Amino acid sequence: MATTLDQTRAAPPAARRERRRRGGRDGSRRLAALLLSPTLLVLALVVGYPVLAGFRESLFARGQGLDADGFVVEGDRFVGLDNYTAIFSGDRAEVFWNAFGNTTFFTVTTVTLETLLGVCMALIMHWAFRGRGLVRASVLVPWAIPTAISGLLWRWIFQADGAFNAVLGRQVLWTADGWPSRLAVVIAEVWKTSPFIGLLVLAGLQLIPRDVYEAARVDGAGALQQFWRITLPLVRPALLVAVLFRMLDVLRMFDLPAVLIGVNKRSVETLTMLSWFEASNLRYGSAAAYATILFAYIALIAYLFVKLLGADIIGEARQARRKGKA
Repeated sequence: MATTLDQTRAAPPAARRERRRRGGRDGSRRLAALLLSPTLLVLALVVGYPVLAGFRESLFARGQGLDADGFVVEGDRFVGLDNYTAIFSGDRAEVFWNAFGNTTFFTVTTVTLETLLGVCMALIMHWAFRGRGLVRASVLVPWAIPTAISGLLWRWIFQADGAFNAVLGRQVLWTADGWPSRLAVVIAEVWKTSPFIGLLVLAGLQLIPRDVYEAARVDGAGALQQFWRITLPLVRPALLVAVLFRMLDVLRMFDLPAVLIGVNKRSVETLTMLSWFEASNLRYGSAAAYATILFAYIALIAYLFVKLLGADIIGEARQARRKGKA
């Protein structure tokens, strides 16, 4: 009986403490929502509205056409999903799948090569040697050059009588339509954007304490073991961010192949170039459909990258919070 009375007396203060705790959490959530509201509003204006407007535009066709009764009509006409069905199964299906394959090919090849070269650059720049500052400054030069200027530079190099053929000692039509043009775009893209990954990985390397390497050397770990067991796991967050940024950037590739090779070249035509070509010919509905498909493709790649490679920072924070509560 005494135990029951003690529990009854202790219940109201515990309930009040629980209510105060819940009130504090609700207040923190309201404060967080209030502080994030300006950012969310800006994102809705600069991201959400253009995406919705582009999707709406993809459901219409502009210009002259025939209605269901055979009469000529002008202006915007609602066509539903006709622009999408024409892309996947109509006359433009072959063009779309070619551009889709080129976009995927450039993304996989360039990002893979840039990651390997970027990590090597970061390791070299992280070493303490004379002239390290000059090396770091020189690595920044390709990244600082505008893409259009870089494309013109490499177009001069890849000319039939250019420097690249002079080094090879044979005549290769790098700027024509074919596999040489794809290789030229890959070389130019890797040369320009590898320093980006190198700089981000270098920032991650500089955060690793030297005591970790000293302890590993004392334990008898070699250089290769230190790289796989210490360097790579500790720079993994910075490397994942760099690779994700580069993937999203290459999926939107337009200016480098357009300047280096030219537009309407089947071997280097990407989804962005295809959308631009449709818009330049006043087919805005079709152009918006291509842009919407590209947006969905980029969103899917980003989601899969975050989930499969374990870069889900929000999910990790939630799991840590749940473990703390448990």
